[in-house]
Amino acid sequence: MTPEVRGEVDTRLYSEFMEHRPLGRSGLRVSELSLGTWVNHGDRVTQQDADAVIGAALDAGITTFDTADSYAAGRAESVLGLALKGQRREGLELSTKVFWPMGPGANEQGLSRKHILESCHASLRRLQTDYIDIYQAHRFDPGTPLVETLRAFDDLVRQGKVLYVGVSEWSADQIGEAVQLSAELGFTRLASNQPQYSLLWRVIESEIVPVCQAAGLGQIVWSPLAQGVLTGKYSSGSAVPAGSRAADVEASAYISRWMRPEVLAAVERLGTLAAELGASIAQLSLAWVLSRPGVSSAIIGASRPEQIVENTKAVDLCLDADTCVAIDAALGDVIQWARS
Repeated sequence: MTPEVRGEVDTRLYSEFMEHRPLGRSGLRVSELSLGTWVNHGDRVTQQDADAVIGAALDAGITTFDTADSYAAGRAESVLGLALKGQRREGLELSTKVFWPMGPGANEQGLSRKHILESCHASLRRLQTDYIDIYQAHRFDPGTPLVETLRAFDDLVRQGKVLYVGVSEWSADQIGEAVQLSAELGFTRLASNQPQYSLLWRVIESEIVPVCQAAGLGQIVWSPLAQGVLTGKYSSGSAVPAGSRAADVEASAYISRWMRPEVLAAVERLGTLAAELGASIAQLSLAWVLSRPGVSSAIIGASRPEQIVENTKAVDLCLDADTCVAIDAALGDVIQWARS
């Protein structure tokens, strides 16, 4: 098994370090790695640290930034807006989301017209921008008619406050219904889907990816490193490193499913494969996600600039078929193919 390094290609228009890919069948191009703000920004790191991380991302050619109004109760958007102040807006793609509660009121959550419009205006203020490139429904809202949600999104696009719309963590049936309804009513079509996806979590492959590919939605995937487990920093039988996500009381709620001995042992086996390629486990894991059908971008998180530098090396690592077979053999039955 040998790695292949990409040569210079015509699609590398924006940076010598980072390729930009089409967002599905839309005209928007996004950096193949995006920087996310969940957990870290506005909560676990200072504005100064966030500025350094975002600066490192820009230096590496990352131009797509992912956030949500609910991250740190709006503070993540504010931190991102401050960090990007003074940058050329035309050279950035900002993605944020709406759904989760943003206050105690009955209408301060969900995907009603009222909450979508009010949340969009609040996100614009916090991000210090006139428009949002990608605005996504953070979850499906069974309590609001789908046509109401789609019409509100369409109105925001027509007003120039949003350029593209998408969804996150919707089922294949929900995505399919939204696509069909938008086409029938002439609404702005969905351009993106933001699902969880990694070597360990492949739930989207059976139904969601085929539906999205047929409808032209690009995947902007979150947690491609399984909350940090696919960095190799955790090992079975060893104490959790101080300051890591697994050591944080709030953040550990999301990573706990992967902290089982059999999962950690499988990740250690990945380390041998990665070493043969001259790569880290994280780089191997990101390269695998970027090689999958329909993936436009993978969202990485970082609390230090050096994490950005290391992770972006994954974009130059191409995996051959033998390596992919060896990866699956190393992980075995710890791969989750369906929701439990």
